[in-house]
Amino acid sequence: MSGISDSDLTEMGLPPGTDKGRVLVIACGALAREILDLRAANGWDHLHLACLPAILHNTPDKITDAVRAAVDKHRGSFDSIFVAYADCGTGGALQRACDEMGVEMIQGPHCYSFFQGNQDFAAKSEDEITAFYLTDFLVRQFDAFVTKPLGLDRHPELRDMYFGNYTKLVYQAQTDDPALTEKARACADFLGLDFERRFTGYGDLAEALERAAKGEAAPRR
Repeated sequence: MSGISDSDLTEMGLPPGTDKGRVLVIACGALAREILDLRAANGWDHLHLACLPAILHNTPDKITDAVRAAVDKHRGSFDSIFVAYADCGTGGALQRACDEMGVEMIQGPHCYSFFQGNQDFAAKSEDEITAFYLTDFLVRQFDAFVTKPLGLDRHPELRDMYFGNYTKLVYQAQTDDPALTEKARACADFLGLDFERRFTGYGDLAEALERAAKGEAAPRR
């Protein structure tokens, strides 16, 4: 197994030749902005970020292998590695891989759950089975991750086929951004759904990253 190159280190904000004493977060690209914001707010200068493409969520069966390859690539250059993914449709495969590799990951089924807080999301999930969720990232990237992949830009008549069983769009806001709120409302109108804005902040992601920064293991629920 080879370590990361000097160019990799430069991209992560480390000087060439840096070896141990750092924490690497291998994250879904959809979480990059939030992780960098939490890093800056908490002064976690020893925590560094390597992102995998957010579009992997469209093929969740590929997530586990991509994470495993990233851990193998970077393991020799950091004291610890934290995986900033929840299960994300891998059917438990990602957790099993992380256990085998000896690395921690975020608990929960997906980012909607850990942003809202896993316990709160689970408590409300039965009453919100017809809710469609968006995060800050998905509001910004709505066309790239919803409209175009589903073909709604070319065939708007497909909307009701995809979303006819949904009743509302829940925008889980990580930040107070009026422009994003208005864009999320426009997304709900486009899909023909009621709109609810729910400020979650960073939810369980903040707690998970704090443990990673301190090198603490996550409690299993």
